[in-house]
Amino acid sequence: MRFFATHSGWRGIALSCLVLAGLSAAGLSHSQSAGPQGSWSSKAALPTKRFEVGVVALGGKVYVVGGESNGKQASQLNTEYDPATDSWRERAPIPHETSHAGVAGSNGKLYAVGGFVGVPHAGALDLAFEYDVATDKWRPLPPLSSPRGSVGLAVVGGKVHAIGGRGLDKITVSTHEVYDPATGKWSKAAPLPTARDHAGVIVVDGQIHVIGGRTAEYTDVVKLHDVYDPKTDSWKPAAPLPTARSGGAVVYYHGLILYAGGECRRPNPGGGGDGFTENEGYDPKTDKWMTLAPLPAQRNGFGAAAAGERAYFAGGSVGCGGAPTSDQLLVFSLR
Repeated sequence: MRFFATHSGWRGIALSCLVLAGLSAAGLSHSQSAGPQGSWSSKAALPTKRFEVGVVALGGKVYVVGGESNGKQASQLNTEYDPATDSWRERAPIPHETSHAGVAGSNGKLYAVGGFVGVPHAGALDLAFEYDVATDKWRPLPPLSSPRGSVGLAVVGGKVHAIGGRGLDKITVSTHEVYDPATGKWSKAAPLPTARDHAGVIVVDGQIHVIGGRTAEYTDVVKLHDVYDPKTDSWKPAAPLPTARSGGAVVYYHGLILYAGGECRRPNPGGGGDGFTENEGYDPKTDKWMTLAPLPAQRNGFGAAAAGERAYFAGGSVGCGGAPTSDQLLVFSLR
């Protein structure tokens, strides 16, 4: 049987085809984006449970520095993880016990600056140290202009930037100092636009991103995302963190800045609260955030570093306020 259609009939058929094609495309898109991207696994646990640690990747290995451990409010621990053998070993301890230190690394050198020796956020330090991975030795650097714990640390162009934190009076600051190995001195730089501590700090393409953090108490969290350009000594805002948090772990991995976990979602009458499992990724090229596969359990006071095809998240607390402390090494992969 032959089929004939009027002009209006052909328009109806065409419209139906377009609708079906749209529905098909929508279904395909949904199936491709079903569920957040990425997956989590775990590797060999830390030798000791640690909280408020600094984590850095250098030479394909991951270093976990300082932190509260074994009932002590600060430690001198410096522990190295080798992804190739899935094993840990203790390295030369940092010369002074610390927790909440700012830690960053570049060109085979690890820098540890500031920190606390008491809780909560007590006994801020002005100490600074450099660790040489090749020789397994530490050396002291000139101290900060004033003691600061929960300070953000970044290395750009061989210079060390210490940003924000809180001092002996427990007041959060916007202070920004830069250490130049060539002169052996610290100098002032443009202050952080909003004073905060426990923020995520990471370097991408020569610029420093300072994300989230708290302005006072652990419930005073922010979504702020500021970017510092060392060439112009200036800050500019970027797309805010979708979920206001502090005490999370930040790492640059496969073209994305990941911000995972944090402390605390809301307080409980008896203290503490619910931590965060959120894992959100920021694309510097598009200035947009995306939702990634959440942490297996809430986590805060931990650190992260990327080595090879994976991002490693070490230690921290499964609850708020450091209890219980974790020895887990969580691994995130987008592959």
